[in-house]
Amino acid sequence: MTGHVVLRAGAYSIRVARRPVAAALALVAAALVVGFVALCFGASWSHPMEVLAALAGRGDSVVVIRDWRLPRVAAALVFGAALGLAGAIFQNLTRNALGSPDVIGLDAGSYTGALVAITVLSSTPAQLAVSSAAGGLAAAAAVYFLSLRSGLSGMRLIVIGIAVNAMLTAVNSWIVLRAELEVAMAATGWSAGSLNGVDWAELALPFGVVGALALLLVALAPGMHQTGLGDDLAVASGVRLNPLRLLLVLAGVGCTATVTAVAGPIVFIALAAPQIGRLLAGTAGVALLPAALTGGVLLLTADLLAQVVFAPVALPVGVVTTVIGGGYLIWLLVRRAGRA
Repeated sequence: MTGHVVLRAGAYSIRVARRPVAAALALVAAALVVGFVALCFGASWSHPMEVLAALAGRGDSVVVIRDWRLPRVAAALVFGAALGLAGAIFQNLTRNALGSPDVIGLDAGSYTGALVAITVLSSTPAQLAVSSAAGGLAAAAAVYFLSLRSGLSGMRLIVIGIAVNAMLTAVNSWIVLRAELEVAMAATGWSAGSLNGVDWAELALPFGVVGALALLLVALAPGMHQTGLGDDLAVASGVRLNPLRLLLVLAGVGCTATVTAVAGPIVFIALAAPQIGRLLAGTAGVALLPAALTGGVLLLTADLLAQVVFAPVALPVGVVTTVIGGGYLIWLLVRRAGRA
């Protein structure tokens, strides 16, 4: 029994390893199971047959299932995948498991931009999206220029990113404290990261943006994985490093900013998903597909836990991801220290 399988579509075929395929299928199955359970759970439990009927457009629960619960499940899957992709991008660029947007300050920068839109502008969806992207790009530029000696790799960038993250967190707290009471309360609640109340109307544009960025990453993936073998080898094989890195940073910031603009800063998914996906798929580098699928499953599971733990009160999903991610970060640091 070989470790590879050949996938065919007409005259085209591709040879892939069995383990990544098995891991991807298992993650898709897990997403379907957890997503279906999430559709059953809400203010009241819905029988699985009732959920299936509602998805088909029959019964008395069509509005509850298709218009209230399904957008939340879809948002958790798509936003989790976006965060997983962002984490995979920056972990590949920095060649470090700690190089995720929420550790090196990009999440905090996106949140700063969103806070400006909330407190200074009229906080329309377009303003939130543009301000979040601008804040994330500004944070990425600051981290890059402060760590020019190591480029986009090395522990120097991680340490500088943590420092930038701390400073931006302080700036965000100052903005909230200076805002009017009602605005500050809304911004503070939104800062926890939540999928409560999302609907199809506000998800169409973010889903389109994430889809476009995912297609861009499909095109950039071969070059990104070549850079994992070393800059010299990547250049020798025809990879243009600077344009590639710029596009990857833009895609990573775009994924993070899109999620932040709709749901607020949801931390630790981008940190954990790429590494968990890598372990499941058994790949040498941080692959994009396992990271995206793992991110979707993690965020969907965390959101379900946020609804179940203190039911009928639904917690912001960011509270759950912080608890789980904090434990993962401690484990990761202990593991790295043990290897040192």
